[in-house]
Amino acid sequence: MVLSDLMGFSDSDYAYNQSRAHSADVFFLKMRAWFWGSFATLSALFIGNIMGVFDINIMGWILDTFWHSWEV
Repeated sequence: MVLSDLMGFSDSDYAYNQSRAHSADVFFLKMRAWFWGSFATLSALFIGNIMGVFDINIMGWILDTFWHSWEV
């Protein structure tokens, strides 16, 4: 009801349009997800490698903080 007031079509029209996604659309969504997932993974590994060169150890800081708080 609200959707028809705001967008100019009814809920059933919206549900029908959403249920008939084409396989090409799904394929491109998957490829987009794979691309950005791969890019994010490689970027994180690359940045982590660069941080290691400059002796920035975030996991070490987290573990040290955890162990020091455990000893108290």
